[in-house]
Amino acid sequence: MRFLPLTDDDRAEMLEVIGAPTIEALFADVPQDLLLKQPIEGLPLHVSEMAVERQLKALAANNMVAGDVPFFLGCGAYRHHIPATVDHIIQRGEFLTSYTPYQPEIAQGTLQALFEFQTQVAAMFGCEVANASMYDGSTACWEAIGMARRITRKKKAILSAGLHPHYVSVCTTMAKFTGDTLETALPTLDPEAPAKELARLVAAVDGETSCVVVQTPSILGHIGDWSALAEACHAKGALLIVVVTEPVSLGAIKSPGEMGADIVVGEGQSIGVGLNFGGPYVGLFATREKYVRQMPGRLCGETTDADGKRGFVLTLSTREQHIRREKATSNICTNAGLCALAFTVHMSLLGEAGLRKLALLNHAKAVAAADRLVEIDGVELVTPSFFNEFTLRLPREARPVVRAMAEKGVLGGVSLGRLYPGIEALANGLVLAVTETTTSEDVEALASALEDALA
Repeated sequence: MRFLPLTDDDRAEMLEVIGAPTIEALFADVPQDLLLKQPIEGLPLHVSEMAVERQLKALAANNMVAGDVPFFLGCGAYRHHIPATVDHIIQRGEFLTSYTPYQPEIAQGTLQALFEFQTQVAAMFGCEVANASMYDGSTACWEAIGMARRITRKKKAILSAGLHPHYVSVCTTMAKFTGDTLETALPTLDPEAPAKELARLVAAVDGETSCVVVQTPSILGHIGDWSALAEACHAKGALLIVVVTEPVSLGAIKSPGEMGADIVVGEGQSIGVGLNFGGPYVGLFATREKYVRQMPGRLCGETTDADGKRGFVLTLSTREQHIRREKATSNICTNAGLCALAFTVHMSLLGEAGLRKLALLNHAKAVAAADRLVEIDGVELVTPSFFNEFTLRLPREARPVVRAMAEKGVLGGVSLGRLYPGIEALANGLVLAVTETTTSEDVEALASALEDALA
């Protein structure tokens, strides 16, 4: 695709058509203090291509590469081993697109892959039907709240204290445009928090509630059974939405669907998709068959052609590109097709037995790491029941401790002070994730760096 720059006359004509006096007027909604008043200091205006490459390489050299250091970051994005087969298959010419083709007669391979993706997600989540992926976990979470509103015709959603704060932020932003009321809460470092949170949520559900949104494992790593909450929701005509940010956990723990969840959403990055500096990722979305007409996004279905041969098509499409926007179930315009394919390839390589072995390996390594770290003076484990991610209470604020460990070449977790700035009660919390990629040497390096940082 060629880039054809516009002339001044072209720009003037475009501004006249849309009714804007200047180009700057197009950015009137951006706060003035966020707009650049002058060129960025130290960045040259015009340099050669080779000079740009040298500068970027010098900047890149300052990065700490995740694969080269002990790595314990998590909180919604996890480092797992991805077989080379995954990358090989998704780069094949017939698959190398992030977009879903609309012409089934020339896209059977892609459509079948998405059909298999849906099957895998539905089975993993314990649901009857899943869509052909969404952007990521946070937007899938918001779409679930919107779906619950359409089904129940109510606008109050109760969000668990264990829901990822970034997911809460996305939902809060979107609710401004729909009129939904979101009741939120903050997590605590109390080891008894899971039981107290369950009791709080059950008591909070009333006749005006459209849904309750919980996360398992929670942002602190807690796992638990939400069956009692599902019963409480259904008794009041509300839906239970369960968020899963670490799908590998479902190889070891009960699926949300088995707990009575009506909608299950999550982030699929852990399976087949690299960390990628924060994206692109892939949103997972599944529900009960009776709600399929209200499910957002794309749905690939199986059919037969004129000759009776098996084929695949997009079906039940009620997105904004297919019907009137105001009646659409979703205004998400595409799906993360390439990342969904990566997920499907990795899941196919694992199989059910492989996923269970991977999950048990993650859990065993996390338990070993937690046991080692609580030997450090002043360090306390506040998540007694966890999968591969747990939270420690440190004897002092965690943010400078994390920084000190990073300076020693150890990415030693995520401080709750970073996720919940200004919340003093959470400042000493440190969330650590341990996966199959973690070695015993990594754990010892973490323990040593943590001891030094706390000294």
